Amino acid sequence: MNFDLQWLLLGLPIAFALGWIGSRMDLWQWKREQKDSPKAYFKGLNLLLNEQQDKAIDAFIEAVQHDPDTTDLHFALGNLFRRRGEYERAVRVHQHLVSRADLPRAERDRAQHALAQDFMKAGLFDRAEEAYKALEGTAFDTEARLALLTLHERSRDWRAAVDVAQKLEHSGTASFAARIAHYWCEIALEADARQQPAQADEALRNARAAAPNAARPLVLGGQRAHSRGDHAQALQLWGELLAAHPTAFNLVTREYAASALASGEQAAALDRLQALYRRAPTMDLLAAIATLDPAPAAQRHRLLTHLQEQPTLSAAQELLRQMTSEGTALSTDEAQSLRAAVSRAAKPLQRYRCAACGFEAQHYFWQCPGCLSWDSYPPQRLEDL
Repeated sequence: MNFDLQWLLLGLPIAFALGWIGSRMDLWQWKREQKDSPKAYFKGLNLLLNEQQDKAIDAFIEAVQHDPDTTDLHFALGNLFRRRGEYERAVRVHQHLVSRADLPRAERDRAQHALAQDFMKAGLFDRAEEAYKALEGTAFDTEARLALLTLHERSRDWRAAVDVAQKLEHSGTASFAARIAHYWCEIALEADARQQPAQADEALRNARAAAPNAARPLVLGGQRAHSRGDHAQALQLWGELLAAHPTAFNLVTREYAASALASGEQAAALDRLQALYRRAPTMDLLAAIATLDPAPAAQRHRLLTHLQEQPTLSAAQELLRQMTSEGTALSTDEAQSLRAAVSRAAKPLQRYRCAACGFEAQHYFWQCPGCLSWDSYPPQRLEDL
C-alpha cells in the first residue's frame, strides 16, 4: 500500500508537468496561427487599397488556408472575385459558406445574399431569383425584394413585379403605388397587343385603384377610348388629366383636339387649351389649338407671339414651314424673332468640350479646368465637330 502511494505521489507532478507542457504547445501553435493569419489578411488589404487585385487575391487565399474557419476572410475573397468579374469563383466561395453546418444563421443568410449578388452580376437571373427568394424573412428580406423587383422589371414580368412591390409597400419600406400603376399599365398594353380588351380594361382599373392620382392610367385610358372611337370617354379621362396633371396633358394635346372635333366639343376644348397655354405655353398646345382654329392668319400670329416669348427652334421651324407653304415673305418682326431663336439655340454649340471629362467652356483652354488634362480640348467648337 505504501508502495502504491509513493508512485501516485510521484505520478501527480509528472502528469501536471506534461499537461502544462502540452497546453503551452497548443497556445504557442494558436498564437502562431493567429500571427500568420492577420499578416496575410493585412497584406491582402494593403494590396487591395493599392489596386493590386491579383496579388490581393493571392494574399487572401493564403489567409484562408491559414485559418479556414474564419468567415470574414471568405467574404472578403468572394466579394473580391465578384468585383473582378470572376463570378464562378465567387459563387464557389459563397456556396461553401452556405453549405457549412457550423455557420450561425446570420452568417449563412449573409452568404446567401452574397451568392444571390454573384448570380445577379453573372447574368444568371433564374438562379439569382431563387437565391433572393430564399432570403424571405431574414435580415436581408427588404434588400432581396428590391433586387427581385429589379429582376422582374428587366424580364418584364409585370405581375410578379406587382406582387413584390405590394409586399414591399405593406412592409412599410416605401410607397410603391406609382410603380404598381405603371406595372398594370404595361399589363394593359400587353393585353391589347394580344387582342384581349377585357383584360386590358381590368388592368387599367387596377392601375387607377393602385394610384388614383397617377397620370399614366388617364393618358392610356383616353388613348384606348380615342382609338376605338369613344371620343366622349376620351375627353372625360383627358379632362381629369388636365385638371390633375396639366404638364402631362401635353402628351395627348393633338389627340384631345381630334376627339373634340369628332364629338362636336370644339369651342369648349379650344377655351381649355387656350387657358392652359396662357399658363404654360408649349408647341404641343399650340399645335392642338391650330387643329381647332386652323385659320392661317391666326396660326401665324400665334406662332410669332410664341417665338417672341419662347425663342425655340421648333417654333422657328414651324414659322418657316408656314411661310414656305403660303409663299409669303417674312415680316420684320418675324425675321427678328427667327434670328433670336437661332442665336439662342446656337449658343450651346459654340463651346469647346474637353475630350477627357466633357467639361464645356466658351473659351479654349490648353489645360482643362475640370480634370486638369493638357491638350484635351479639340481646337474646334461643338458645332464644327
